[in-house]
Amino acid sequence: MSFCTAINCMDGRAQIPVIEFLQQRFGVDYVDSITEPGPNKILAEQTDSQRLDSIFQRLQISLQHHHSVGLAVVGHADCAGNPVAEQEQAAHTRRAVEYLKGKYEGLEIIGLWVDANWNVVELSASDA
Repeated sequence: MSFCTAINCMDGRAQIPVIEFLQQRFGVDYVDSITEPGPNKILAEQTDSQRLDSIFQRLQISLQHHHSVGLAVVGHADCAGNPVAEQEQAAHTRRAVEYLKGKYEGLEIIGLWVDANWNVVELSASDA
């Protein structure tokens, strides 16, 4: 049994495409899901300590008990929790990834974008 973890929006439309993408991307059986409305913004801005603590508590369970081999931060089109343009969401996702990389060295951490057609793409550091 192998796991990775997704910090994804609570929007149900984004769940299955992200799970399927991550199973292939990390070669795992299961994807632990940590959901919040607009989690990329929460992690990028780091101003809501209660939500950050909640995300980190759930992430620790995934890392310690399921030995998660990778982590993805997800942004998506038509997000009610982070209702900004794709470029701004991509910037939030990249900042969130960098923040998490500083906390979890040695863990592969990626950013994902889910477009209006529910296609998932991996963001590179230079994506705008």
